[in-house]
Amino acid sequence: MLGTGFRTGSPIWIDLGSPDTQAAVAFYTAVFGWEFASAGPEGGGYGFFQKDGGTVAGLGPLTEQGARSAWMTYFRSDDAQATARAVTDGGGTVRAEPMSMGETTFAQFTDPQGAQFAVLQNGQGLQRASEDGALVWVELHVGDPRAAIGFYRGLFGWRSQEMQAPGMTYQVLSIAEGDQQEGSFGGVAPTRDDSEGARWVPYFAVTDAHAIVTSVGANGGSVLMPAANVPGVGSIAWLADPAQAVFAVLRPDPRQT
Repeated sequence: MLGTGFRTGSPIWIDLGSPDTQAAVAFYTAVFGWEFASAGPEGGGYGFFQKDGGTVAGLGPLTEQGARSAWMTYFRSDDAQATARAVTDGGGTVRAEPMSMGETTFAQFTDPQGAQFAVLQNGQGLQRASEDGALVWVELHVGDPRAAIGFYRGLFGWRSQEMQAPGMTYQVLSIAEGDQQEGSFGGVAPTRDDSEGARWVPYFAVTDAHAIVTSVGANGGSVLMPAANVPGVGSIAWLADPAQAVFAVLRPDPRQT
């Protein structure tokens, strides 16, 4: 599972682009008990969701013309410029060229199948992970998982391992270095139908997935997939906030923690 000792290719940051940041704060504080801290007047409306004093995600207004509310996953890059070149060479698109703010450099991309993602170089990263109310897993949904794995391997050197899940073959992703199981952080699954679209989805760890589903509905969100138990993994639910940004929750199987 995810930690905060970020290495090359690790998920290092997530943030939410929202058309109404105040409404987003109200929703996520109600569902997860998060608090929100503004980055200040110079932050352009950006700020940080926090849990017990540690940052678990970012939040900012939508800045792209026609953009829809969504969660963005950032992966650690040792060289954002080199990653941008590799994205182009692999058939992806550079949506936002590498930009530096102090020692930190970030960039945003779209993979060849349309999933958006970003990289962060020399960034501090999330302060909490794999605990209640924090990021625990990231999942890529695409039409062609094998092609997607090849693309991202070219960027980060990721490894993959097949496992059987209900109704499909699931690919578990790991960073390039160290023990493969210890370095796992996410997975790749085939899209369920053509309407779903390619995307990265963050999973947040929870102690009670059913309670979160109830809270999401009570606070104006949508339940895309009710809480269901996946043997050997845990209880999973797919959800959307009031602006239709998709996320998931996972109560991990104790054997996986």
